[in-house]
Amino acid sequence: MAQESMKDYEKELTDSFQILKEGDILDVEVIGVSDTEITVDLNYYTEGIIPLEECSNDPAFSIKNDIDIGDTIKAMVIDPENPGGNVILSMKEAHNILIWDELKKDYEDGTVFSVKIREASRAGVTCYVKGVRAFIPASQLALEYVEDTESYVGMTLEAVIITVDKKERRLVLSAKMIAQERAAAEKAKKIGLLAAGDIIEGTIERMESYGVFIRIGENLSGLCHISQITNKFIKSPKEVVKLGDSVKAKILKIEGDRISLSIKALREDEPDEDDSAYEIPEEYRNDTAANQDESPFAKLLQGIKL
Repeated sequence: MAQESMKDYEKELTDSFQILKEGDILDVEVIGVSDTEITVDLNYYTEGIIPLEECSNDPAFSIKNDIDIGDTIKAMVIDPENPGGNVILSMKEAHNILIWDELKKDYEDGTVFSVKIREASRAGVTCYVKGVRAFIPASQLALEYVEDTESYVGMTLEAVIITVDKKERRLVLSAKMIAQERAAAEKAKKIGLLAAGDIIEGTIERMESYGVFIRIGENLSGLCHISQITNKFIKSPKEVVKLGDSVKAKILKIEGDRISLSIKALREDEPDEDDSAYEIPEEYRNDTAANQDESPFAKLLQGIKL
């Protein structure tokens, strides 16, 4: 025990003779907190002082709420000995140097941050991540492009880093990516509850020349190909259905997140059309009055096989 105490004493003695230089980054213990500064133990002949203005870049930082006696923090020496005989340090400067490597790792790991929006402009909004000012473009705020960015001020969003540039001190986030991942997971969960052969009811939400899309739940829709709308020959889905129609359909198959539907599968009383049901364009018909020769010579030839 005495031997350990002697080693501790020797270390403290050695530390006390160290020479601190401007730019040194140290791990220091908080031994005092006031409204204007933090006092830290440097294992040195004098104590270290971190003025309030050297604590953080984040406007939300509170010296009383965010720092406790006994905390170990990183700080940079900015004045090895001020006129009062103290060493002046800066948490802010140490943070500005060290945080970018940490943020790079957060980017690589896909770390999700909960951020509070502080300011807004037409281009996007700003917030802080680990004390660093970050920007979220309007196109990355939600699934759809956001026009009214001001409405986001004060909101708390979950976002991931999409750009981290240490040299330019630029940090860009995306809340849209989180929303997309959650929407995809929710969609996969809903699709997992469906199976081929199920009968669904939904609303026609989009019409194309090749078929219609039927909304069968929130953020979930399936395609009914034009050939699966009716047994009748049609050139356009508009001949049978219209936007907003409520329809029933049968699930034919599910491939990944693609759902194929059939409306006609539920219309058993509607027989398939044979060739005679297809309307022949007028220019291809040969039985019209316009194409009949009424001359005397033609009448003589009627009924004669050539």
